[in-house]
This record gives sequence, C-alpha cells and structure tokens, in this order.
Amino acid sequence: MRAAVLEAPHHLAVRDVAVPQGGGELAVVRVEQAGVCGTDRKVVDGSMPTTFPRVIGHELVGRVVDGGGGAGAPAIGTRVLVDPSMSCGWCDTCRRGLVHLCPSGGLMGRDVDGGLAELVAVPASRLHVVPETVSDDDAALLQVLGTCVHAQRQVDVFPSDHAVVVGLGVSGLLHLQLLRARGATTVVGVGRSASKRALADELGATVTCTPDEAAGVVAEVTGGNGPEVVVEAAGTGATVSLAVELAGYGATVVIFGTVVGANHSLPFYDLYRKELRLVNPRAAVGRDYDDAIAVVASGEVRGAPLVTERLPIADAPAVLAGWYDQPGRLKVVFEP
Repeated sequence: MRAAVLEAPHHLAVRDVAVPQGGGELAVVRVEQAGVCGTDRKVVDGSMPTTFPRVIGHELVGRVVDGGGGAGAPAIGTRVLVDPSMSCGWCDTCRRGLVHLCPSGGLMGRDVDGGLAELVAVPASRLHVVPETVSDDDAALLQVLGTCVHAQRQVDVFPSDHAVVVGLGVSGLLHLQLLRARGATTVVGVGRSASKRALADELGATVTCTPDEAAGVVAEVTGGNGPEVVVEAAGTGATVSLAVELAGYGATVVIFGTVVGANHSLPFYDLYRKELRLVNPRAAVGRDYDDAIAVVASGEVRGAPLVTERLPIADAPAVLAGWYDQPGRLKVVFEP
C-alpha cells in the first residue's frame, strides 16, 4: 500500500509499505481522509523527534475493513474516527484516568507509524463511530475538535461570561465555536489575518480585531472588566503574554497553543495581580472525541468551513515542506 514515509528530517516520500494486519484487539481501517497540522510539520522538519522510517499522520477518519477478534469489535464498513494516542493502561498515570498523559504512551505518526496511508491497524477500543449524517469536511476536523473539547472541559463557561480567543487558526476557530455553543455571552476573536477574522465573524464571533486593537476592543465589549475566559491558540510567547494581559480579574487562561523553547517571558505581575488560573491542556481522551462527534452532528460546531483543500497523498511532501504556510490556507486534507 502507499504511505507518506519520513526517511529523515525534511525527507518525506510517498512509497509502498507493508499492509498492516488485524486480529485480536487490532482492527484495520481504510483511511478515507487524513488531515495534517503543526505537529506533522514539526515531525517532518526534525524539531519534534521521531525514529526513521516513520509513516506520519494522526488525524484520521475511515471505514473498518477488519474489526479484529475482540469483544465489541466494530462491524465492517463502520465509519470511524481514530484516537491517535497510545497508553500502557497499567501505570499510575493511566490508573488515575490520565491515559493521555501516560509516560510510556505516544502518538501515531510520531512514536509509531501513523495514518497518512491507505490502511492503518489500531486497537478497536480507540475507534469512535462517526454518523453518516456528518459530512466529510466536518468529519475532517473531529480529531482536532476533540483536543479542543478536552481543553474546555477544564474551564467553566456561564451564560454571562465574556470570552476571548487569541489566534484564529484551525484550533482557534473551533474554540470560538465551542465557547458560543457553551453559552458565552460574547466571544472576541483576535488574529492578524483579515480572512481568518472574516471567517470567525461567520462562525459566531461577537467581534474580531487585530492584536494591536485587542486591548481597546476587549475593554469596550466587557465594560472594562475583562473576560472570564481567554483561550490562547497560536502557540507563541507573545500570544500567551497577550492572553494574560487581556484576561479579567480571577479569569482562566487556557494555553492551548504549544510553546516550545525557554526564551520567553510572561507578565508575571499580572498573573499575581489578577489571580489568574492557567490551564495547559494536552491531547484528549475517548469521551472528548465522543463529545466532539456529538457537537458536530448536532450542528453546533462546524468543521467544513475550515477545510481549504483536499489533495492526493502524492502532494504530501510538497505541503509538509512549507507550502502549507500559504496565506488563507487552514486545514489541508489528504485522501489516500
């Protein structure tokens, strides 16, 4: 079968690999679509370590072609989302229910072969049924949405709350919709791209603005009190600092973006002065994916407007080499 294989940093090739085998706890899924994100790019450019060769990709939706032999195995033909996280199931962290943080765990496409391929074998327990009523484009965002659901599960949102989302990429636009679905009175979207701000307006933002305008706009919308919830979804030191500065007294700041490196500073006095609560979510667990599927199936959150291109797997090397950063591009989905 064909797969996108990373041979070394910056050396991604589409070539034939062995067909995965099911049986026992393992089901085999024919991948219908696989999205790429910043994690994939970091694996490809070497900033996120892996071993070689490695089939990349972890945002997978497909259909079961072999349900395996375990109890409760999904029926052949079932449309499923693949939970890409692995865990040992027996360590202290797993026994506490934090399977997504398992020290011995990992991620498909980074620690084991992933799903930018025609077929993938995974434990049947990590498959989540996707209703046929969910469109392909909406389904393409379910894995990312699951991580957003996991992040917001750690935050209370009340009907009187004001919220701000800093960064209007894929995850930021999903967070914005989730906050509205959960009842936030106002949601301010902050981003540099005019096209992404326009899309945020379409998806339910109360108002959008640039980072330079944010302090004034947020003060006006919140009556000078600041928001109760701020989601940082860009993953830079500057955007984390902006999120802290915009937050109201006693607010919760969700640092959803992954900030790497140590040469960053924060407005620490603001953290103290406002008594802010910082949340650093990571990955997702099974129920987060189930809730993501439910909220998309209900129509409360839309993934389709975020899909900007569908491409054959042969284009993966060009996209992951940097083409993905073209202006206006959000979610690129490959069809193996």
